Amino acid sequence: MPLKAELHCHIEGAAAPELVIRQAQKYGKDTSPYIQDGSFVWRDFTSFLAAYDFSSDLFRTEEDYARLADHYLTSLARDGAIYSEIFTSPDHAGKAGLSPKAYTDALGEGMTRAKAKTGIEGRMIVTGVRNAGVESIEQAARFAARCGHPLVTGFGVAGDERMGDLEDYVRAFEIAREVGLGITVHAGELMGWESVEAALDHIRPSRIGHGVRAIENPDLVRRIADEGVVLECCLSSNIALKVFDSFADHPFPALLAAGCKVTLNSDDPPYFRTSLKREYDSAAEQFSMNDKALAAVTRTAINAAFVDKKTKAMLLGRLDGKSR
Repeated sequence: MPLKAELHCHIEGAAAPELVIRQAQKYGKDTSPYIQDGSFVWRDFTSFLAAYDFSSDLFRTEEDYARLADHYLTSLARDGAIYSEIFTSPDHAGKAGLSPKAYTDALGEGMTRAKAKTGIEGRMIVTGVRNAGVESIEQAARFAARCGHPLVTGFGVAGDERMGDLEDYVRAFEIAREVGLGITVHAGELMGWESVEAALDHIRPSRIGHGVRAIENPDLVRRIADEGVVLECCLSSNIALKVFDSFADHPFPALLAAGCKVTLNSDDPPYFRTSLKREYDSAAEQFSMNDKALAAVTRTAINAAFVDKKTKAMLLGRLDGKSR
Protein backbone atom coordinates (compact mmCIF):
# COMPACT_ATOMS: atom_id res chain seq x y z
CA MET A 1 0.00 0.00 0.00
CA PRO A 2 1.41 3.44 -0.87
CA LEU A 3 2.24 6.09 1.66
CA LYS A 4 -0.53 8.58 2.39
CA ALA A 5 -0.99 12.31 2.99
CA GLU A 6 -4.03 14.24 4.21
CA LEU A 7 -4.97 17.87 3.58
CA HIS A 8 -8.54 18.07 4.93
CA CYS A 9 -9.37 17.09 8.50
CA HIS A 10 -11.09 19.08 11.24
CA ILE A 11 -9.11 18.32 14.40
CA GLU A 12 -12.08 18.49 16.78
CA GLY A 13 -13.91 16.14 14.44
CA ALA A 14 -11.00 13.69 14.46
CA ALA A 15 -11.38 12.74 18.13
CA ALA A 16 -11.80 8.96 18.22
CA PRO A 17 -14.71 7.56 20.28
CA GLU A 18 -12.35 5.94 22.79
CA LEU A 19 -10.60 9.27 23.36
CA VAL A 20 -13.94 11.09 23.73
CA ILE A 21 -15.08 8.50 26.29
CA ARG A 22 -11.90 9.07 28.31
CA GLN A 23 -12.43 12.84 28.17
CA ALA A 24 -16.09 12.41 29.22
CA GLN A 25 -15.01 10.40 32.24
CA LYS A 26 -12.55 13.14 33.13
CA TYR A 27 -15.31 15.77 33.06
CA GLY A 28 -18.19 13.65 34.38
CA LYS A 29 -20.27 13.63 31.18
CA ASP A 30 -22.53 10.90 29.78
CA THR A 31 -21.62 9.78 26.26
CA SER A 32 -24.53 7.35 25.79
CA PRO A 33 -26.68 9.65 23.60
CA TYR A 34 -23.76 10.13 21.18
CA ILE A 35 -21.57 7.03 21.33
CA GLN A 36 -22.95 3.49 21.20
CA ASP A 37 -20.98 0.26 20.69
CA GLY A 38 -17.79 2.25 20.24
CA SER A 39 -19.12 4.44 17.41
CA PHE A 40 -20.70 7.88 17.09
CA VAL A 41 -24.43 7.78 16.37
CA TRP A 42 -26.37 10.44 14.48
CA ARG A 43 -29.26 10.51 12.01
CA ASP A 44 -29.03 13.77 10.09
CA PHE A 45 -26.90 16.91 9.81
CA THR A 46 -28.48 18.42 12.94
CA SER A 47 -27.80 15.38 15.13
CA PHE A 48 -24.30 15.09 13.61
CA LEU A 49 -23.61 18.66 14.77
CA ALA A 50 -25.00 17.84 18.23
CA ALA A 51 -22.62 14.88 18.60
CA TYR A 52 -19.75 16.95 17.22
CA ASP A 53 -20.40 19.82 19.62
CA PHE A 54 -20.75 17.47 22.59
CA SER A 55 -17.38 15.87 21.85
CA SER A 56 -15.65 19.18 21.07
CA ASP A 57 -16.77 20.51 24.46
CA LEU A 58 -14.76 17.76 26.19
CA PHE A 59 -11.48 19.33 25.06
CA ARG A 60 -10.94 22.23 27.41
CA THR A 61 -7.33 22.49 28.55
CA GLU A 62 -4.04 22.81 26.73
CA GLU A 63 -3.16 19.24 27.65
CA ASP A 64 -6.52 18.04 26.28
CA TYR A 65 -5.75 19.60 22.90
CA ALA A 66 -2.17 18.34 22.87
CA ARG A 67 -3.50 14.82 23.56
CA LEU A 68 -6.04 15.18 20.74
CA ALA A 69 -3.46 16.16 18.09
CA ASP A 70 -0.96 13.55 19.30
CA HIS A 71 -3.60 10.80 19.27
CA TYR A 72 -4.83 11.63 15.76
CA LEU A 73 -1.47 12.10 14.04
CA THR A 74 -0.04 8.98 15.70
CA SER A 75 -3.01 6.95 14.41
CA LEU A 76 -2.49 8.40 10.92
CA ALA A 77 1.19 7.47 10.95
CA ARG A 78 0.30 3.95 12.06
CA ASP A 79 -1.78 3.68 8.87
CA GLY A 80 1.08 4.82 6.62
CA ALA A 81 0.58 8.60 6.51
CA ILE A 82 3.68 10.79 6.27
CA TYR A 83 1.90 14.17 6.24
CA SER A 84 -1.18 15.70 7.85
CA GLU A 85 -2.81 19.11 7.68
CA ILE A 86 -5.48 19.82 10.28
CA PHE A 87 -8.10 22.56 10.35
CA THR A 88 -8.01 24.45 13.64
CA SER A 89 -10.68 26.81 14.93
CA PRO A 90 -10.04 29.83 17.16
CA ASP A 91 -13.82 29.79 17.79
CA HIS A 92 -13.48 26.42 19.55
CA ALA A 93 -10.64 27.81 21.62
CA GLY A 94 -12.87 30.64 22.80
CA LYS A 95 -15.64 28.25 23.85
CA ALA A 96 -13.08 26.30 25.88
CA GLY A 97 -11.91 29.47 27.59
CA LEU A 98 -8.48 29.32 25.95
CA SER A 99 -6.84 32.06 23.93
CA PRO A 100 -6.29 31.21 20.26
CA LYS A 101 -2.54 31.23 20.97
CA ALA A 102 -2.79 28.77 23.90
CA TYR A 103 -5.02 26.49 21.81
CA THR A 104 -2.70 26.64 18.80
CA ASP A 105 0.42 26.08 20.91
CA ALA A 106 -1.22 23.06 22.55
CA LEU A 107 -2.15 21.46 19.22
CA GLY A 108 1.38 22.18 18.00
CA GLU A 109 2.76 20.43 21.06
CA GLY A 110 0.66 17.35 20.26
CA MET A 111 1.86 17.37 16.65
CA THR A 112 5.46 17.62 17.84
CA ARG A 113 4.95 14.63 20.14
CA ALA A 114 3.49 12.57 17.29
CA LYS A 115 6.40 13.50 15.00
CA ALA A 116 8.95 12.51 17.67
CA LYS A 117 7.33 9.06 17.91
CA THR A 118 6.48 8.37 14.27
CA GLY A 119 8.17 10.88 11.95
CA ILE A 120 4.87 12.25 10.64
CA GLU A 121 4.98 15.88 9.50
CA GLY A 122 2.01 18.06 10.44
CA ARG A 123 0.78 21.58 9.76
CA MET A 124 -2.21 23.67 10.86
CA ILE A 125 -4.74 25.62 8.78
CA VAL A 126 -6.50 28.23 10.87
CA THR A 127 -10.17 28.36 9.83
CA GLY A 128 -12.93 30.88 10.17
CA VAL A 129 -16.50 29.57 10.35
CA ARG A 130 -19.13 30.96 8.00
CA ASN A 131 -21.87 30.59 10.63
CA ALA A 132 -19.96 33.00 12.92
CA GLY A 133 -20.03 35.92 10.47
CA VAL A 134 -17.59 38.10 8.56
CA GLU A 135 -15.96 39.81 11.55
CA SER A 136 -15.22 36.48 13.24
CA ILE A 137 -13.63 35.18 10.03
CA GLU A 138 -11.47 38.30 9.69
CA GLN A 139 -10.40 37.90 13.34
CA ALA A 140 -9.33 34.33 12.57
CA ALA A 141 -7.36 35.58 9.55
CA ARG A 142 -5.64 38.25 11.63
CA PHE A 143 -4.71 35.67 14.24
CA ALA A 144 -3.35 33.29 11.57
CA ALA A 145 -1.33 36.11 10.03
CA ARG A 146 0.29 37.31 13.24
CA CYS A 147 0.55 34.23 15.47
CA GLY A 148 3.99 33.27 14.17
CA HIS A 149 3.60 29.58 15.04
CA PRO A 150 5.92 27.60 12.73
CA LEU A 151 3.26 24.93 12.11
CA VAL A 152 0.53 27.43 11.09
CA THR A 153 0.95 27.60 7.33
CA GLY A 154 -2.56 28.05 5.94
CA PHE A 155 -5.89 29.81 6.28
CA GLY A 156 -9.34 28.61 5.30
CA VAL A 157 -13.07 29.05 5.80
CA ALA A 158 -15.39 26.18 6.75
CA GLY A 159 -18.93 25.97 8.13
CA ASP A 160 -22.35 26.02 6.53
CA GLU A 161 -22.02 27.00 2.85
CA ARG A 162 -25.57 28.32 2.93
CA MET A 163 -24.48 31.14 5.26
CA GLY A 164 -23.06 34.35 3.79
CA ASP A 165 -21.44 35.03 0.41
CA LEU A 166 -17.86 34.17 -0.43
CA GLU A 167 -17.20 37.67 -1.69
CA ASP A 168 -17.82 38.89 1.88
CA TYR A 169 -14.64 37.04 2.96
CA VAL A 170 -12.26 38.49 0.39
CA ARG A 171 -10.60 40.78 2.94
CA ALA A 172 -10.01 37.91 5.37
CA PHE A 173 -8.26 35.89 2.68
CA GLU A 174 -6.19 38.89 1.60
CA ILE A 175 -4.98 39.32 5.20
CA ALA A 176 -3.77 35.71 5.12
CA ARG A 177 -2.38 35.88 1.60
CA GLU A 178 -0.33 39.01 2.37
CA VAL A 179 1.81 37.08 4.88
CA GLY A 180 2.24 34.06 2.60
CA LEU A 181 -0.24 31.63 4.14
CA GLY A 182 -1.67 28.92 1.90
CA ILE A 183 -5.31 29.46 0.92
CA THR A 184 -8.11 26.89 0.90
CA VAL A 185 -11.87 27.27 1.19
CA HIS A 186 -14.79 24.88 1.63
CA ALA A 187 -17.12 24.99 -1.38
CA GLY A 188 -19.19 22.65 -3.50
CA GLU A 189 -20.28 20.25 -0.77
CA LEU A 190 -23.80 21.11 0.42
CA MET A 191 -24.16 23.78 -2.27
CA GLY A 192 -23.88 23.26 -6.03
CA TRP A 193 -21.30 24.14 -8.67
CA GLU A 194 -22.03 27.86 -8.29
CA SER A 195 -20.37 27.74 -4.87
CA VAL A 196 -17.15 26.43 -6.43
CA GLU A 197 -17.23 29.05 -9.18
CA ALA A 198 -17.70 31.82 -6.59
CA ALA A 199 -14.69 30.48 -4.65
CA LEU A 200 -12.51 30.61 -7.76
CA ASP A 201 -13.77 34.06 -8.79
CA HIS A 202 -13.58 35.81 -5.41
CA ILE A 203 -11.06 33.90 -3.27
CA ARG A 204 -8.59 32.51 -5.86
CA PRO A 205 -7.57 29.58 -3.64
CA SER A 206 -4.89 27.05 -4.55
CA ARG A 207 -7.13 24.36 -3.05
CA ILE A 208 -10.84 23.84 -2.49
CA GLY A 209 -12.25 21.80 0.38
CA HIS A 210 -14.56 19.26 -1.30
CA GLY A 211 -15.35 21.03 -4.60
CA VAL A 212 -16.99 17.87 -5.91
CA ARG A 213 -20.24 19.54 -6.98
CA ALA A 214 -18.21 21.15 -9.77
CA ILE A 215 -19.02 17.97 -11.68
CA GLU A 216 -22.45 19.52 -12.38
CA ASN A 217 -20.81 22.01 -14.77
CA PRO A 218 -18.38 20.61 -17.41
CA ASP A 219 -16.98 24.09 -18.16
CA LEU A 220 -16.14 24.54 -14.48
CA VAL A 221 -14.44 21.14 -14.36
CA ARG A 222 -12.27 22.21 -17.30
CA ARG A 223 -11.45 25.47 -15.52
CA ILE A 224 -10.39 23.64 -12.35
CA ALA A 225 -8.17 21.35 -14.41
CA ASP A 226 -6.70 24.24 -16.41
CA GLU A 227 -5.98 26.37 -13.34
CA GLY A 228 -4.49 23.44 -11.42
CA VAL A 229 -6.70 23.99 -8.37
CA VAL A 230 -6.47 21.01 -6.03
CA LEU A 231 -9.68 19.41 -4.72
CA GLU A 232 -9.66 18.04 -1.17
CA CYS A 233 -12.10 15.15 -1.72
CA CYS A 234 -13.75 13.32 1.20
CA LEU A 235 -15.55 10.24 -0.14
CA SER A 236 -17.13 8.73 2.98
CA SER A 237 -18.14 12.13 4.33
CA ASN A 238 -19.93 12.99 1.10
CA ILE A 239 -21.88 9.73 1.13
CA ALA A 240 -22.71 9.90 4.86
CA LEU A 241 -24.04 13.45 4.46
CA LYS A 242 -26.01 12.46 1.31
CA VAL A 243 -24.08 14.74 -1.04
CA PHE A 244 -23.97 11.59 -3.21
CA ASP A 245 -25.95 8.42 -2.66
CA SER A 246 -23.12 5.94 -3.12
CA PHE A 247 -19.54 5.44 -4.27
CA ALA A 248 -20.94 4.60 -7.71
CA ASP A 249 -22.41 8.11 -7.87
CA HIS A 250 -19.32 9.88 -6.56
CA PRO A 251 -17.52 12.04 -9.16
CA PHE A 252 -13.97 11.38 -7.88
CA PRO A 253 -12.99 9.14 -10.84
CA ALA A 254 -14.66 11.49 -13.34
CA LEU A 255 -12.83 14.51 -11.92
CA LEU A 256 -9.55 12.61 -12.05
CA ALA A 257 -10.20 11.51 -15.63
CA ALA A 258 -10.96 15.14 -16.58
CA GLY A 259 -7.48 16.16 -15.46
CA CYS A 260 -8.41 17.68 -12.09
CA LYS A 261 -5.94 17.39 -9.23
CA VAL A 262 -7.73 15.35 -6.56
CA THR A 263 -6.71 14.16 -3.10
CA LEU A 264 -8.19 11.75 -0.55
CA ASN A 265 -9.14 12.96 2.92
CA SER A 266 -11.18 11.89 5.95
CA ASP A 267 -12.90 15.18 6.99
CA ASP A 268 -14.35 14.20 10.43
CA PRO A 269 -13.30 10.54 10.32
CA PRO A 270 -14.97 8.77 13.28
CA TYR A 271 -18.32 10.43 12.58
CA PHE A 272 -18.34 8.92 9.11
CA ARG A 273 -16.88 5.59 10.28
CA THR A 274 -13.79 6.15 8.22
CA SER A 275 -10.09 6.90 8.42
CA LEU A 276 -7.54 8.08 5.90
CA LYS A 277 -6.56 4.44 5.34
CA ARG A 278 -10.19 3.56 4.68
CA GLU A 279 -10.48 6.40 2.15
CA TYR A 280 -7.50 5.00 0.23
CA ASP A 281 -8.91 1.46 0.55
CA SER A 282 -12.29 2.66 -0.75
CA ALA A 283 -10.67 4.33 -3.76
CA ALA A 284 -8.86 1.06 -4.51
CA GLU A 285 -11.97 -1.09 -4.12
CA GLN A 286 -14.65 1.19 -5.57
CA PHE A 287 -12.68 2.90 -8.35
CA SER A 288 -10.17 0.13 -9.19
CA MET A 289 -7.19 2.35 -8.35
CA ASN A 290 -3.93 0.44 -8.05
CA ASP A 291 -0.99 1.35 -5.79
CA LYS A 292 0.60 3.46 -8.52
CA ALA A 293 -2.58 5.51 -8.97
CA LEU A 294 -2.95 5.95 -5.20
CA ALA A 295 0.70 7.00 -4.86
CA ALA A 296 -0.01 9.64 -7.52
CA VAL A 297 -2.86 10.97 -5.33
CA THR A 298 -0.44 11.21 -2.40
CA ARG A 299 2.05 13.03 -4.64
CA THR A 300 -0.67 15.53 -5.60
CA ALA A 301 -1.36 16.14 -1.90
CA ILE A 302 2.30 16.67 -1.02
CA ASN A 303 2.81 19.01 -3.98
CA ALA A 304 -0.24 20.98 -2.80
CA ALA A 305 0.81 20.96 0.86
CA PHE A 306 1.31 24.25 2.66
CA VAL A 307 4.95 23.57 3.55
CA ASP A 308 8.33 25.04 2.69
CA LYS A 309 10.33 23.68 -0.26
CA LYS A 310 12.78 21.75 1.91
CA THR A 311 10.03 19.88 3.76
CA LYS A 312 8.18 19.20 0.50
CA ALA A 313 11.34 17.76 -1.06
CA MET A 314 11.86 15.54 1.98
CA LEU A 315 8.29 14.24 1.82
CA LEU A 316 8.52 13.56 -1.93
CA GLY A 317 11.79 11.72 -1.26
CA ARG A 318 10.05 9.51 1.28
CA LEU A 319 7.26 8.84 -1.18
CA ASP A 320 9.66 7.94 -3.98
CA GLY A 321 11.69 5.67 -1.71
CA LYS A 322 8.55 3.77 -0.79
CA SER A 323 6.86 3.58 -4.17
CA ARG A 324 9.77 2.27 -6.23
